[in-house]
Amino acid sequence: MASLVNKAHWQFLGLVMAVLALILTAAASGMNDWRVWYMEDMSVFSDSMVWVGVWRACFYSHVHDTFEVCQSISITDSFVPPEIAAAQVLCMIAIPMGIAANLLAGYAVRHVYFNVNPNRITWVFSLAGALYLITATCSLVPVIWNTHSVLENRTIDFPPEFSLPAAPHRQVVGLGVVMGFASSLMLIVSGLLFLVYRQPVKVLQKPSSEAEDTEGQSRGNTDGRTDEFLGAIAETGEEGIDNPVFKA
Repeated sequence: MASLVNKAHWQFLGLVMAVLALILTAAASGMNDWRVWYMEDMSVFSDSMVWVGVWRACFYSHVHDTFEVCQSISITDSFVPPEIAAAQVLCMIAIPMGIAANLLAGYAVRHVYFNVNPNRITWVFSLAGALYLITATCSLVPVIWNTHSVLENRTIDFPPEFSLPAAPHRQVVGLGVVMGFASSLMLIVSGLLFLVYRQPVKVLQKPSSEAEDTEGQSRGNTDGRTDEFLGAIAETGEEGIDNPVFKA
C-alpha cells in the first residue's frame, strides 16, 4: 500500500507556513504604520512622521502632555475613509477564519501522519485550503486598497482634536502593509498546497515469477538435503553412544 505520510510533506509545510502567516496577519492589523505621513509644519510635532494605522493614528509631540500621542480610529467615525473602515472589518474576519483553517489543516495532517481514518480526509484538506484562500483575500484587499490610497496621496479629514492636518507633505506605505502583503502571499501558497492534495492509491504488490522460482528452488534444496541426511542415518543403523561421564 502506498504510504500516506510520503504524500503529505508539502501539506505539513503549508500548515507551518499558514501558522506563521496568521501571526503576521494579526500583527499587521494591530500596527500603527500602515500609512506614514511626512509633515512640513513642525509646530506641533517633534518628529516629521505621523503613523496612520487601522485602529489609531500616532505621532510625537512637544506640545501635548505625553510625548507620544495616539488617537483611536473607529469605524463609526464620520471622517474614516472607506479603505480604513474596510480594513477594520476584513482584518477582524481574517483572524478567526485563519484560526479555523489552521485547526482543520492540523486535523487533516494529523490523521494522515498517524493513519487515522485516512479514507475520507481529502475533503478536509480542500476545506482548509479554501479557508486559507478566503483569509488571504480578507487580508489582501485592505492592503492593496490602502497602498493605492498612499500612491494617490489621498488625504484623511481628521477632526481638530487629532491635531493632524488633512493632507501631508507626502506619504509612503508602512511596515504594516508590507507584513500584510507577506502574510497574504504565504496564505495563498498554503491554500494551494492543501487544495492540490490527492488521496494516495492503494497498490497491492504481487510476488514476481522470479521470486516464486527462487523460493521454490530454495525449498527444494532444503528438502533434498533433509532427505539425504535422514537416508544416511537409516543406512548405518547405528544407535547413539552414551557419554562415559554419565556412566560414571
